[in-house]
Amino acid sequence: MALRTSDVVPISEARARLTELAEEVVGEGAEKVLTKNGSSFVAIVDARKLDYYHALEEEHASLVLLDEAETGLRELLAGKRVSTDALMSALAD
Repeated sequence: MALRTSDVVPISEARARLTELAEEVVGEGAEKVLTKNGSSFVAIVDARKLDYYHALEEEHASLVLLDEAETGLRELLAGKRVSTDALMSALAD
């Protein structure tokens, strides 16, 4: 969803309109960016959407770990191994 100019609100204005802004976020699916001194500061998003974002982050982290594990297994099957001494030396650095 593209941000509209009405979705960018100075934090000083947001104080007075917080309930209205929150209702727009939940009711219309809008996201609000609050600014401080003209720069982006925080955002107001629907709590369900935030939960979804966190779930996506967890899923992405799991996929990255699975990819690394697959790479490691392929290297092991290809005979690429590191001796214990070389591993300990690398960890000590």
